[in-house]
Amino acid sequence: MSARQKNFIHANTCKQIAGPNKPSSRCANPVELLDYQPCIELLQQHELPELAAALPAMLARGLDATRYGDMPRWQAALNALPELSISDCDMGASAVRAGCIQDQCGQGVALEQALRALHPWRKGPFEIAGVPVNTEWRSDFKWQRLCDAIDSLAGQRVLDVGCGNGYHCWRMRAAQAGLVVGIDPTPLFIMQYWALQKYLQDPAVWVLPARSEDLPRLRRGFDTVFSMGVLYHRRSPFDHLLELREALAPGGQLVLETLVIEGSANPTGGEVLVPEGRYSKMGNVWFIPSVATLCSWLRKMKFREPTVIDVSVTSPAEQRATEWMTFQSLADFLDPDDSSKTVEGYPAPRRAIVSARI
Repeated sequence: MSARQKNFIHANTCKQIAGPNKPSSRCANPVELLDYQPCIELLQQHELPELAAALPAMLARGLDATRYGDMPRWQAALNALPELSISDCDMGASAVRAGCIQDQCGQGVALEQALRALHPWRKGPFEIAGVPVNTEWRSDFKWQRLCDAIDSLAGQRVLDVGCGNGYHCWRMRAAQAGLVVGIDPTPLFIMQYWALQKYLQDPAVWVLPARSEDLPRLRRGFDTVFSMGVLYHRRSPFDHLLELREALAPGGQLVLETLVIEGSANPTGGEVLVPEGRYSKMGNVWFIPSVATLCSWLRKMKFREPTVIDVSVTSPAEQRATEWMTFQSLADFLDPDDSSKTVEGYPAPRRAIVSARI
């Protein structure tokens, strides 16, 4: 175990988590049950007052029970999570861990049932008091590809756009980030974050129900901004790049991961796939550039020094259906006779990680 990981194993600091287990009814507003006040105060302390001021409206919109009919069921799952005395946490592990099996104190079945009630689990893996949460994505693979190639996160203010339940946020915190704010518009992922935070209990990691379009103009932005798995879902990739740029502090670093296609040796790019219908059974995929085109887009949006960190074809070892995500996954999205193609005949998913700065 590295010294960095040891520094972020919070032994005996995660005991008797309060979290979201508060008296409630099926009609209670989740915004009132999930305590974001410490986040507002922390944002103010880290010179992000504009985001602190915008947060109440984000919460009211992003966790509106009248918009999301499953919210009472998810809240019931949070309420069913047992109170445990967690011995230690390791956010630097491949499976982000809170406690061990000895911490269950006879409540392992209740713990697993409550966590499973928040199905499907997309990003991970996690291990909570000895319960392995085997998620669809091995998100640790992606982290290993980029963690040694980016600027140090020590003491930095970090934004993770499209963070899901916050898996990478905790990995960023384990890399000594001073503040990690994740944003994601999917309310289930927000509830998963709160379930995990109940036991991990790190006061510097927050996941907010928001999109990058919802971010206010920041007088002083984040030191590092991650956008992983978002760009191809945007109708205007340039709008998204502008949002990321405006969220960065001067001299800050962008870490961008997105789908790409193979391209020619032309360094200026120009090649981009625009799926006419679905891509890999996804209906919300708009632009898939070549790596050279992606770097050209970054330069056009006034980012400096675009640097390719990694290009990898997504494999079934990294994305697959599990007992914690029982819907279709990568194997169902590929041509059964030719895994180099999607079921629609497009090139199979290939992802690039690129860094740049302003």
